[in-house]
Amino acid sequence: MNEYYRVKAKILLVEDNAADIRLTKEVLEENKIVSNLEVVRDGVEAIEFLKKQGKYSNVDKPNLILLDLNLPKRNGFYVLEEIKKMEELKRIPIVILTVSDAKEDLLKAYDLHANCYVIKPLEMKEFSRIINSIVNFWFTIVKQFNDE
Repeated sequence: MNEYYRVKAKILLVEDNAADIRLTKEVLEENKIVSNLEVVRDGVEAIEFLKKQGKYSNVDKPNLILLDLNLPKRNGFYVLEEIKKMEELKRIPIVILTVSDAKEDLLKAYDLHANCYVIKPLEMKEFSRIINSIVNFWFTIVKQFNDE
């Protein structure tokens, strides 16, 4: 993989499931893809992170957001909608990574301008493959805007 992507890849994982957080970190570390993975565990914390409020005042803006829908405090739809309203954040690619295969969730996510919708597999090996595919796609294939 190109060194540029290893250095520049900054991902925000918005996830409350400890096992999914651990597995995502392991997959990314194994493949040395991401130099900076930040994790927040609820919708309120996600918005604070992205607005650089409170303890997040010095964080870097992510290049990609992996967003679960089923979050405490504020759900993923709320987070998605808020991000897409903010001029400085709306171009960050957002991948919905959820267990929901409900058609209404899929439609609502795309109506709110999610970049893609991925259903989390239950099998660990498949979860690992999907995380690798997502990151590889967004950091090696897609041309992203970088305002740094």
